Amino acid sequence: MIPFIGRRLLSTIPTLFGVLVVAFLLLNVVPGDPVAEMVGERADSATIARLRAQLRLDDPLPVQFGHYLWGAVRGDLGRSYITQRPVLGDLVERFPKTLQLALSAMLLAATCGITLGVIAAVRPGGGVDRFSMLLAYLGVSFPVYWVGLLLILLFAVLLRWLPPSGYGGGGIAFLVLPALTLGTRSIAVLARMTRSAMLDVLPSDFVRTARAKGLPESRVVGRHAFRNALLPLITVLGLDVGNYLTGSILTETIFSWPGVGRYVLLAIEKRDLPAVQGSILFLSVTFVLVNLLTDLLYAKADPRVAYD
Repeated sequence: MIPFIGRRLLSTIPTLFGVLVVAFLLLNVVPGDPVAEMVGERADSATIARLRAQLRLDDPLPVQFGHYLWGAVRGDLGRSYITQRPVLGDLVERFPKTLQLALSAMLLAATCGITLGVIAAVRPGGGVDRFSMLLAYLGVSFPVYWVGLLLILLFAVLLRWLPPSGYGGGGIAFLVLPALTLGTRSIAVLARMTRSAMLDVLPSDFVRTARAKGLPESRVVGRHAFRNALLPLITVLGLDVGNYLTGSILTETIFSWPGVGRYVLLAIEKRDLPAVQGSILFLSVTFVLVNLLTDLLYAKADPRVAYD
C-alpha cells in the first residue's frame, strides 16, 4: 500500500506542473489589466507604472512564471491583489465552508440515490423503479443554476420554509437548499448506477445460495448483493466529491455561500492573478488527493483488489 501511495503522489507532480503552466499562460493572455482593476480608471499613469513594477507584472513571462513556481514550491501562493492577504490564508479560511457544502451534498446524494437504486433493482418494473428512472433523467437534464433558482422560488419565496441565500453561521436551514442543488445530479446518477450494478449482481450464484440458506431478504440484498455492487458506486462518489470541492462555483454564487468557488469567481472578475492561480493549484491538489483516497477505498470494498 505504501509504495502504491508513493508512486501515485510522485505521478501527480507533472500533472500539477502542467496545471500551473496552463493556468499561468491562460490568465496572462486574457484581456484586461489587474492593476487597473485595483486602482480604478481615475488613477494616474505613474501610480499604475509603480504598482506594475511592484507586482513584477513588467517582467518577462518566463521570469514571472519562475518566481511564481518557486513560491508555490515553498508553499507561498502569493498575495491577493484585492484582499491584500496571502492567497493560501484566504483559501484555508474558505475551504471548510466548501467542504461542509460538499459533504452535505454527498451525504444527501448517497442516501437518496443509493436507496432509490436498490429498491428499484429489487422490484424492477415497479412504481419506485419508474420513479427513480424518471428522476434520473430529470436530474441529469436540468442545469445546476436552474435547479437552484427553482428551489429558491419554491421553498424560500412561495412557501417561506427556508432562507434563500447566505451562510447564517453554518446553520442547517441555510445549508439545505445549496446541498440539494449541488447533489441533485448525483442523486440521479447514483440511482441509475446502483440499479444497474444491483441488477448485475442479484442473479449471481452466491445470491441464490444465500437465499437457499434461508437468510432474510434484507440481509441477502444488503450484505451480499450490495457489497459486491459497491465498487462502481465508490468511483462515482469519489468523482462527485472531487467535483463538489472544485466545481461548486455556480451553487456558491447563487446562494451567496462564502466558499472557495465564490472566491475564485470574484478573483476572475477582478483579474486577481495570484488568487486565481493559487485557487486552481489548491483545487487541483484537492482533486488529486480525493481520487487517491477513492482508489484506496477499493481494497476495503473489494478484497480482490490488490495494490502490487
